[in-house]
Amino acid sequence: MPEDFNSRVIREFKENDGKVGPPFEGAPMILVHHVGAKSGQVRTSPLVYFEDDGRYLIVASAAGAPSHPAWYHNLKANPRISVDLGTPEGVRELTVEAEELTGPERDRKWEEIKAAAPGFGDYEKKTDGIRTIPIFALKPAA
Repeated sequence: MPEDFNSRVIREFKENDGKVGPPFEGAPMILVHHVGAKSGQVRTSPLVYFEDDGRYLIVASAAGAPSHPAWYHNLKANPRISVDLGTPEGVRELTVEAEELTGPERDRKWEEIKAAAPGFGDYEKKTDGIRTIPIFALKPAA
């Protein structure tokens, strides 16, 4: 179940100073604390991130599911969130603003992400063109 899997990844992240084991071993990880669009409850999603000129990119792939993950809708409704960023030096807590990338910028970043982490290309194939996988830029809040 996704909840069990996510719970394990979150626990590993917290116990190992931002590092996790397979299948994300060695990947930069982030815990995204987002507010439920309907419930108002804070939820946590562990994700891989990509550094991008002072911001952090996250991908709403849902492993290639036909619909966006729940956290996508939560970030659209409540874009100011807190995150725990796994870095080589340890975990860094930040408040960020989430903005969905669109158009040519989204397309450029998507190609960069697939080049850096080919598994995301596999997720794209799984969608069978049903949806475009969203990318969010997380910018540290002022």
